[in-house]
Amino acid sequence: MTAQRTTNDTIIALASGSGRAGVAVIRASGPGALGLLAHFSTRKAPEPRVASVRELFDGDEFLDEAVVLSMPGPNSYTGEDVVEFHVHGGPAIIEAVLASAVKSRLCRIADPGEFTRRAFDAGRMDLTQAEAIGDLIDAETEGQRRQAGRLYQGEAARTFEGWRGLLVSAMAALEASIDFPDEADIPGEINLTALEPIETLAADLEAALGDAGRLRSVREGFRVAILGPPNAGKSSLMNRLARREAAIVSPVAGTTRDVVEVRLVLAGYPVWVADTAGLREASDAIEAEGVKRALARAEEADLRIWVSDASDTAGDVSRETLAGLDRSGLAEVRPGDLKVLNKADLVGSGAAEAGSGDAFVVSAKTGAGFDAFERRLAQIVREQLDADEPPLVTRARHRELVEEALAAVERGLEGARIGIGAELVSEDLRLAARALGRITGSIDAEDLLDRIFSKFCVGK
Repeated sequence: MTAQRTTNDTIIALASGSGRAGVAVIRASGPGALGLLAHFSTRKAPEPRVASVRELFDGDEFLDEAVVLSMPGPNSYTGEDVVEFHVHGGPAIIEAVLASAVKSRLCRIADPGEFTRRAFDAGRMDLTQAEAIGDLIDAETEGQRRQAGRLYQGEAARTFEGWRGLLVSAMAALEASIDFPDEADIPGEINLTALEPIETLAADLEAALGDAGRLRSVREGFRVAILGPPNAGKSSLMNRLARREAAIVSPVAGTTRDVVEVRLVLAGYPVWVADTAGLREASDAIEAEGVKRALARAEEADLRIWVSDASDTAGDVSRETLAGLDRSGLAEVRPGDLKVLNKADLVGSGAAEAGSGDAFVVSAKTGAGFDAFERRLAQIVREQLDADEPPLVTRARHRELVEEALAAVERGLEGARIGIGAELVSEDLRLAARALGRITGSIDAEDLLDRIFSKFCVGK
């Protein structure tokens, strides 16, 4: 892929989704893109950036009638000459147009992500914006779309480059103290006051890492675990949330042996809800494994919902039910966990609510009380995932590089405090600046770029 990208050739690919559609967009980019207009039509080329209708031919054979757009570089997506053919979206038409274009020897089929890679190489976007394009394409919820949109607008890149600028300025001051030790206004020893912005930067890097969990939840899904004793109605509650029979429901305790997951959308964000095995001392090896997996899922969850049977104490729900949410002794109810008294239909809502405390009283069977519980669940998701600050650490590679930068900054600051010398401190700051530069792509790493752009679809 690298060898092809470094040549001065023209690429072409389907830019819209595959399969049948009313319209399909075929995009070409490179020095030969405008030549494709003459290949497909003998008519005069359309004016730049003016949509024009043209009949497309492969020699004498009619292919399709298309809307054609030409966008000469550098003011195009890739920074190169770009042509788009908006053809009818039948697979045979798309294949015929692409085959004719390649047969003309004016272009070749693009590699995955090659259009966006060329845009990056031309300075049309930084690496975080390129990644945001992939996120926008993959976005399935409103929350994911909003996060990807803010990333695409360059908010994260401006923050990372601002931090990198602080490091470069501090490095310049340190280098000056090395190169000009005799100047009165440039002391030879490290001026710790000059490193105060780097102290602030260290705190900002830590905060960005602390926010990584929220951003992971936006991308991959907010994780909810439903916990509680056997036969409390955990599976019924999940089915009510999913609005389908996702888990087997049975009056026999211990029916759920493995973790069953469903994906929901709440407050505009993806949410994974896991129904788990009932927590009790297992009676056999299979149930023991189920309990083990339930506890593991509880540890991983962003939110835990404890479910108890409101009829478990023969109507006296205040005596033991709430206190016994964790009576298995295998896990404990923590602050922030949601509590649910299920099966209120068996004891009557009045009796259940009398001893409910801060628990939601519901009947997963009839739906009574469920709306209030679901609203609270959506509110928690919104509170934890919505934020006014721009997204920063949205990917694993971002986290790794921010961690690398923070470690280097902390080494440099500690070295400055104990007086190890400006040269060594400057080197640590250089390593931190390099790590931040790799996030935005301002510092190149060819193998990293290849990995990132290879995950894009061909038409991007």
